[in-house]
Amino acid sequence: MTAWLGNGKLLCAAGFVAWWLLAAGGCGGGGGDGPPRFDVSGSVTFNSQPVPFGRIVFDPDTAAGNKGPQGFAEIRDGRYDTRTGRGIVGGAHVVRISGFGKDPKTGNEDNPVPALFPDYQTKVELPKQESTQDFAVPAK
Repeated sequence: MTAWLGNGKLLCAAGFVAWWLLAAGGCGGGGGDGPPRFDVSGSVTFNSQPVPFGRIVFDPDTAAGNKGPQGFAEIRDGRYDTRTGRGIVGGAHVVRISGFGKDPKTGNEDNPVPALFPDYQTKVELPKQESTQDFAVPAK
């Protein structure tokens, strides 16, 4: 166990699972007050292969003057759709992608599910309408 703590893998995996559960439980989809949201969907690949499981998060890029709530979706078999998560506000966004070979919820503290790649981050400009955006996580 000390080896896991020493290189941060356990803490990273535990933190991701906690974040995942909090986001899924605390952020319902659709409705409510606030700016209009738009659904975005698409594919996510790594090494030219669909990412089996993961999460994609869309944070409005405040450095580019974009404000509003976060959007997100789960990745399943290389596809995501914010209709099953939370839509985006459009404009400049910082996108964060996490990917796994199997469902990370099946792991535990003693045997966490390893990530396929370190969390990937990129910036995109998204329209203020329903759209499709594909992401290819580069091999590092």
